[in-house]
Amino acid sequence: MIELHRLGAAELSEAFATGRLSPVEAAQAALGRIDRWEPSINAMYLVHREQALADARASEARWRSGSPLSPIDGVPITIKENIYTRGDPAPIGSAAADLTPKAADAPPSARVREAGCVILGKTTMPDFGMLSSGLSSIHGVTRNPWRLDRNTSGSSSGAAAAAVAGYGPLHLGTDIGGSVRLPATHCGLFALKPSLGRIPIHPPYMGRVAGPMTRTVRDSALLMNVVTRPDARDFMSLPWQQEDYAAGLDGLEPRGLRIGFLPDMRVGLPVDPEVAAVAAQAAGALAAAGAIVEEIPSFLTGEMLEGMNVFFEARSGNDVAAMSPQARAKLLPFIVEWCTWRSGGFTGSEVMAGYTRVMEMREAAVRAVGAYAFVLSPTSPIPAYEAGVPSPGSDPHRALPHIAFTVPFSMSEQPASSVNWGYTGDGMPVGVQVVGQRFDDLGVLRMSRLLERLRPPQRPWPEPA
Repeated sequence: MIELHRLGAAELSEAFATGRLSPVEAAQAALGRIDRWEPSINAMYLVHREQALADARASEARWRSGSPLSPIDGVPITIKENIYTRGDPAPIGSAAADLTPKAADAPPSARVREAGCVILGKTTMPDFGMLSSGLSSIHGVTRNPWRLDRNTSGSSSGAAAAAVAGYGPLHLGTDIGGSVRLPATHCGLFALKPSLGRIPIHPPYMGRVAGPMTRTVRDSALLMNVVTRPDARDFMSLPWQQEDYAAGLDGLEPRGLRIGFLPDMRVGLPVDPEVAAVAAQAAGALAAAGAIVEEIPSFLTGEMLEGMNVFFEARSGNDVAAMSPQARAKLLPFIVEWCTWRSGGFTGSEVMAGYTRVMEMREAAVRAVGAYAFVLSPTSPIPAYEAGVPSPGSDPHRALPHIAFTVPFSMSEQPASSVNWGYTGDGMPVGVQVVGQRFDDLGVLRMSRLLERLRPPQRPWPEPA
């Protein structure tokens, strides 16, 4: 008997085309997984059960008439709550938010709706998306399905938990410093942070991208075929060219590939020994397959990382300062302390100095990757930490030292992914990061697929108790 929640988007598409399975059956299976898992993991903000089933019936009719809207017509998908969907509020993880429903879909939501995907609902995130955690003042605690006492990381926390739990094969998150890659490494998934502007988004902002989060590279590639289509609302979007991201994924030959291996940023949190061992194993497998793997030194300085801290603290502190005392009282106290403890002392000169350090980070990141086809590193310096806390260490005065491997490539606008490789001694997933040259999103997908083929056998996905 086929367990539909285990099927990827490509497998569902083939089954829909042959009539072996129906989009209605796929939607029912995904909704059944939501029913079984949600009491434990809290991955969903909104579930649109009746609308999802209606959309699945419409997709079923299209497949039967031979007129699907796309290869992923009828495939279930979840969307992070800060990616607007018409008729839904988008509180951005905050209990202080305006809950007025949005009038229009954001570009990624519009593209998946046009492609006929069945939108199951919206996934959770932490306040403002500024925590790498599953803790939110409006959503509560989102938990890691691998172990309920472990954090999903964030800010695409609900998307990651939903992907692990089998709420359909496709999930959309956002990333501005690691927010699809960090949940991916802690939840054993694949996630792609595309080049800035590759997936149109609105409103755009420095470093902000939407990205696919899936169990396999192929499913993310199929989703990229849809969400990269142009949208005039994103004034930072890249010129669009027709690209089949799913074609040729298996064609990358490792022999002779120059790979830079960055085992330690030497800034932020120290690399956990188990994480270091997993990254070294991945680098060793590439070398054994014929790649030229060279260890490279860190390009990141403490001043660059601190400059990023100053800039984003000042940005969020400015938002909090504009709130009424009543609204501010609804935020996580950690968030308020993080973005206000020193922002009263920031001068314009200090904020601009922080921005300058971010631009130096950007230049250094591009230069570090420049001599190589790809750079391989840990995604996070640590395995999944405890659930229910706002950040590793729970120190609002030092809230972001765990993003040192991911944030430089958000600021540099380069494509980067996280691919699960191995596990800690207590069974938690550990991924590795693949970074490509600017605009080489397809290359990063192909390199990620190569790692998927080289990696050791993966553990079964967890099941609800």
